[in-house]
Amino acid sequence: MNLKDIHNIYFIGIGGIGMSALARYFKANKKHVVGYDKTQTQITNTLISLGIKIHFEDAIENIPIEFLKPENTLVVYTPAVPKAHKELTYFRNNGFNVLKRSSVLGLITESTFCLAIAGTHGKTTTTSILGHLMYECNVELTAFLGGISENYDSNLILKGTKVSVVEADEFDRSFLTLSPNMACITSMDADHLDVYGEAETLKESFVAFSKCLKPNGKLFIKNGLPLEGITYGIEDDSDYSIHNIKIENGTYVFNVKTPKTVLENLHFNLLGRHNLSNALIALAMAVEYGCPHWQLAKALASYRGVKRRFTYHIKTENLVFIDDYAHHPEEIKAVHQAVREMYPNKKVLAIFQPHLYSRTRDFVDEFAISLSQFDELLLLDIYPARELPIEGVTSSWLLEKVKNDKKRLVSKQDLLAEIHASSAQVILTIGAGDIGEEVKHIKKEFSIAS
Repeated sequence: MNLKDIHNIYFIGIGGIGMSALARYFKANKKHVVGYDKTQTQITNTLISLGIKIHFEDAIENIPIEFLKPENTLVVYTPAVPKAHKELTYFRNNGFNVLKRSSVLGLITESTFCLAIAGTHGKTTTTSILGHLMYECNVELTAFLGGISENYDSNLILKGTKVSVVEADEFDRSFLTLSPNMACITSMDADHLDVYGEAETLKESFVAFSKCLKPNGKLFIKNGLPLEGITYGIEDDSDYSIHNIKIENGTYVFNVKTPKTVLENLHFNLLGRHNLSNALIALAMAVEYGCPHWQLAKALASYRGVKRRFTYHIKTENLVFIDDYAHHPEEIKAVHQAVREMYPNKKVLAIFQPHLYSRTRDFVDEFAISLSQFDELLLLDIYPARELPIEGVTSSWLLEKVKNDKKRLVSKQDLLAEIHASSAQVILTIGAGDIGEEVKHIKKEFSIAS
């Protein structure tokens, strides 16, 4: 399919973070963009403000008449949309080009120099760092992000079309539609077992992704992963490695050893060793692309992060409130490490909303271990997303396994009162569901008190 011949793009599930980035891209490229989503959110409001018409009721009569011509309309959908969706069924039954988001991303990037970030953790942050580095080095690029960049207040960085920077999502094997010139794999921890069944099958998909590289492509891998490529790591003998780590005024200062030289006194503002690792691989890919070292150092220091990735909402002497998207046991461990490194002598209250019944079931013991590390835990009910309940899989079941004397199952209605009852000096909200909607209430309630 030649996207140049397509004038109308219809999105089903346009409010998704990956879908909305594509909608922004097509709108910026003068396409006629319309969409459906189940729920009105800040993301859909932003798209509407850009001139994109969106409706929130699944009904065929809501499809604009100009989008009823199969020859010049492309329909893009997210796998989260149910199979019985009326509009999606109509398009499928009437000869339209209907593609998953990942396939469209593959079409957009196949004629570009593509840099793809894969891994079960760190994709969004790494992609946004890499996009920012290359933007600041004046590379003509488009970067599709899985989160809202603090630097650009968007999930799309647009400065040209020669280069593309993308997240390579392993969910439902989406990343196999890409053919990158450079790719990295940050981690291969078990996840999405509702799709893959077992961890070994997930690992096989990462191996398959590594073979999607274009001829003479470069693969970067976290040191220790069972693949061959350019390695990166922290305080080890990788091809790219970070050394001499210090914290000065809440900022990491460190050196990076490359295969050819040492970059000294780099500054990076995101806390946590996992974010140092994300910064390192983004830097390594930009160096291999050919970006000047001095520009990269300046750009790295100006990177401000992604919303809901260790985002500060209150930061005073008496109270710290941080929000993070972590929804896997390894990600929760990484958040805990970052908080303890920054606030070693303060009591930490974690508020966690489990995401998906299947993920809770598959990793319940690992979740219990990671959540037991905090001084106090408030646990919300499981956010179902695309799933129906699984018998016996509840937040109460998870809570029973947590080894912590100060743990409680709470409702959203009682959340503020429960936080007031705590003497914690650091509050963390964690999860990938709608817990982010509670952040504004917590921030408003405790900003005055702090």
